[in-house]
Amino acid sequence: MLARVLAQNIPYQTLFFEYLTCLQVLVGSEYTPEHALRRFELSLLSHLGYGVDFLHCAGSGELLADSMTYRYREEKGFIASLVIDHLSFTSKQLQAFAARQFPDVDIAKRLNFDYKNICFSPI
Repeated sequence: MLARVLAQNIPYQTLFFEYLTCLQVLVGSEYTPEHALRRFELSLLSHLGYGVDFLHCAGSGELLADSMTYRYREEKGFIASLVIDHLSFTSKQLQAFAARQFPDVDIAKRLNFDYKNICFSPI
């Protein structure tokens, strides 16, 4: 996947070390696989210019409200939602994601991104 999405002849030193760290964590099982994979995925997205803003509501631009839940909308970000289900996240969870902390494995599993458009679209 990396060879497909990264431009050639551009040094990605930071990304390389984050990839190496991810592999070491996966081998050493220091954390759950979800923890290591989410950290690397977020880093990769950021290097590709698709960083995710976990601290602001994409609908209003305001900082997350402690009393609200949020749902991710493709190409927009996290938007405030009154619906509480398996697709919603609390502001506390999103703030932890922003700090690259994944204290709950089940929640880390829910935080996944669709790479099909990035990885398999024509170059």
